[in-house]
Amino acid sequence: MNNSKSGTRPKTAREIGIMQGFPPPPEKRPSLENWDLAPFNRWTFQNMRSLFPTVDVRPGPDTRELKQAHRNLLEIEFQTFDDRPLSVAAWLTESYTDGFLVLKGDQILTEIYANDFTPDATHLGQSVSKSLIGSLAGVLHGEGKLDLSEPLDNVVPELAVTGYAGCTVDQALDMQSGVRFTEDYGLPNSDMTRVDVASGWRPVRKGEIKPTIRDVILTLPQVRPHGQAFSYRSIETDVIAWALERVSGEDLASLLSNRIWQKIGCVHSGFFTVDDAKTALADGGFNATLRDYARFGRMMADGGKVGDQQVLPESWVSGICSGADPSKHGDPYDVLSPQGAYRRFWWVHDPGRGVFMARGVFGQLIFIDLTADVVIVKLSSWPDYLIQSFSHDAVRACEAIIRALG
Repeated sequence: MNNSKSGTRPKTAREIGIMQGFPPPPEKRPSLENWDLAPFNRWTFQNMRSLFPTVDVRPGPDTRELKQAHRNLLEIEFQTFDDRPLSVAAWLTESYTDGFLVLKGDQILTEIYANDFTPDATHLGQSVSKSLIGSLAGVLHGEGKLDLSEPLDNVVPELAVTGYAGCTVDQALDMQSGVRFTEDYGLPNSDMTRVDVASGWRPVRKGEIKPTIRDVILTLPQVRPHGQAFSYRSIETDVIAWALERVSGEDLASLLSNRIWQKIGCVHSGFFTVDDAKTALADGGFNATLRDYARFGRMMADGGKVGDQQVLPESWVSGICSGADPSKHGDPYDVLSPQGAYRRFWWVHDPGRGVFMARGVFGQLIFIDLTADVVIVKLSSWPDYLIQSFSHDAVRACEAIIRALG
């Protein structure tokens, strides 16, 4: 693996030899134990259909054109987390970029593909998926189907025997339930690993019965009062997705297709990975093309509108920043965003300016600045999800680009 600070370019999946040959040698094939780890994720994040069962989120007949207005943004410099001057071009190389796109209005200023990624290829969004679910909740709330003050166990009665009893929809949307969920990736007995096993992302250990995602939800206890503070727990998204399916009578993929994907003019099908019960992995299993992620971000930056059509209530979009409560967003979450918060499955970076983000582990990002009318999308395959400097540099690079655009 290349050291990102050495200035050398990280190798592509093809150069490493991942899934090259007929057949590829065993040591170059991803497995359930290593598919999301380096170096295999250089290939797998663009080839999720080859690994897991999926369900499509279909586009509609009308597509939204994104105009080309090329502008060279690659020479813009910013100060990195470790206090280096770095150009955007060098940052994109160092940070294992697969795709990068900058939109101002509906014009693409910069669009870059690397590591054999292409405009027609899909890329795993990881926790960017959560922000899609948060926006879908806003659509159903606007339709009068989802009451934010309703206890979740009133919406999904099965939750009455879990820690989610008494937790409101709104509290779960802000990840402020009092439910225990250990977000430790890869640890054998963590709740996150249990979800990975249930979703098919990790192998079942010998002698154990494979659960479904919702089987895992039903085991989670309450360990503190609801609404007390923010704590990042992926499972909240899967709980909200269960509630959305219950109030609408539709499965999650159909909901997202009918309420958002078709209406924002996406060109390609997105898709979720699914578990054995065909339940979509709402917290991290969504995949889409670079431009379709940008179309979603554009709709959010436009206050929930596409042209004359209000896809998502404007009040829901404005409420992401105006309803943020930084006082519940302490260490370690305030290191990246000192005035930030987590609201409706979006990371709020600067509530006054209207800057919020969809962020996924391993370097997926939709960065939205309402004041500047800019949307920046970055898709990556980091060698490790715990690279603090990569997270900080991504935000600093986006801020530098927006400053340069005036």
